[in-house]
Amino acid sequence: MVDWLVAAVVGLVQGLLEWIPVSSEGSVALALTALDADPSAATQFALFLHAGTGVAATVYYRDVLADVLADVPNWYPSTAFDSETADLTFFALATAVSVVVGFTGYLALEELVSAVAGGAFVALIGALLVGTGILMRTAESRAHATRGQPDLVDAVLVGALQGVAVLPGVSRSGTTVSALLLRGHEGGESLRLSFVLSIPAAFGAGLLVVLDDGLPAIDPSTAAVALVVSGVVGYLTVDALTRVVERVAFWKVCVGFGALAVVGGGLLVL
Repeated sequence: MVDWLVAAVVGLVQGLLEWIPVSSEGSVALALTALDADPSAATQFALFLHAGTGVAATVYYRDVLADVLADVPNWYPSTAFDSETADLTFFALATAVSVVVGFTGYLALEELVSAVAGGAFVALIGALLVGTGILMRTAESRAHATRGQPDLVDAVLVGALQGVAVLPGVSRSGTTVSALLLRGHEGGESLRLSFVLSIPAAFGAGLLVVLDDGLPAIDPSTAAVALVVSGVVGYLTVDALTRVVERVAFWKVCVGFGALAVVGGGLLVL
């Protein structure tokens, strides 16, 4: 029962924070580490839980996905970024870039987590959160809406940043939305592109963990509880929380929370 309760709480954290640019993966990993979980197992479980919110995003954005898929028969390389097929090209190319960068990052992550532990792991997540917050602040102050649709540069840049977000503490939505804002896209459109793009990445992250090492030290029933809770909570909160994101300066949350983690991790090391 204790394990199931922890799983439900962790699923709740994932379901809520997936839509807020504060790194749900980093938050889940920190929570599990605080409960004495091995950093490697905590990171892998945090990645796995993205599959739950991936289901939530699929259901919530089902109409958008249907429209994008309907453009497949009309797609040609010569008109890839024309108005009718620009979204389709963006999602396909950005996903391909994410796969390459994310898989490379995942391999590096395994080495990194095995090299650090305890306080150093906590401080690392905190430092990455601070970096995410600084990027978000820069985007907030310099963004100007001048573009109507994504292009090749957007796809490669955003896809690469999504791949880098395999590192706990790097907010996927925070970095990708910030990049789109800096590239001249409007705030609401940036959120839509970012969250729809997250769907294949979320399923890919969960599948990668299962195919690599399974779910170390985690009972399948416990994992299922966390997965279901993250999916249900994610679906019920996505609409409200995406509206909150447009009004709240979450870069301050990232910097503040990250700084606390750096200090706390440093104290644990000492």
